[in-house]
Amino acid sequence: MAYKTLVSAEETAAHLNDPEWIICDCRHDLADYSAGYRAYRNGHIPGARFLHVDSDLSGPRTGLTGRHPLPHPSTFSLRLGALGIDNSKQVVSYDDSGGAFAARLWWMLRWVGHERVAVLDGGWGAWQRAGLPHTVAQPVVEAATYSNRVQTQLTVDSAAVTANLQSRRAQVLDARSPDRYRGENETLDPVAGHIPGAINRFFKLNLAEDGCFKPAATLKQEFAGMLNGYGPEAVIHQCGSGVTACHNLLAMEIAGLDGSRLYPGSWSEWVSDRRRPVATGNS
Repeated sequence: MAYKTLVSAEETAAHLNDPEWIICDCRHDLADYSAGYRAYRNGHIPGARFLHVDSDLSGPRTGLTGRHPLPHPSTFSLRLGALGIDNSKQVVSYDDSGGAFAARLWWMLRWVGHERVAVLDGGWGAWQRAGLPHTVAQPVVEAATYSNRVQTQLTVDSAAVTANLQSRRAQVLDARSPDRYRGENETLDPVAGHIPGAINRFFKLNLAEDGCFKPAATLKQEFAGMLNGYGPEAVIHQCGSGVTACHNLLAMEIAGLDGSRLYPGSWSEWVSDRRRPVATGNS
């Protein structure tokens, strides 16, 4: 069976010795570059490989891109191969942030044509609560070859978002916290506010109290209630830098709302050109 959105801790544990399954640790702290790797070194799921959001799941910044631009597909594919990931593997990603960073790897693998990828529902917390094994041992990795098939239809660029300001053919969905969306308490980017016409769906709303994703039916009802009649194919996701927006993308996929797209540069790219318009408040 292929897992394409979520997988439970128990199901993942049942495949710890399965060579066709690769587990990836994506723990990260936006305010502390080395926090994720320190956590990994202190204990991780047996066999898990570590991927850093800044260096493995992002490309170089140019000043015109956002804080986490996508890497070149070939660069990313080489990294996947070095981790032992080929086109046949079932990949499971996890973090300790409700899936905020694990979803970035989930989306990026889909971007390069890999569908057998799922986020560990509940992440490291669910793994620990279940009393499942952990280790500090580094896995022995046998390199593989990953052949990418880039899915260009999964992304939009700043030109498309700019054009949408007038056409309103798509609904932009901002995954940041409500205060940052309104233009308050901005600490990560040089300009506060949001893209005009965007509506806010804080990614943490996708989670239940236990840190796992809400049921598919609940997510479908919540998204349908806020998308103003736009179908999923007409939804553009963004956040601060194209990371937590992937959480909303994953939530929509869980809900059966397939086909929405990511603006990878997101707010941090948008404000790199001060000529682009900015909105504040709740509209």
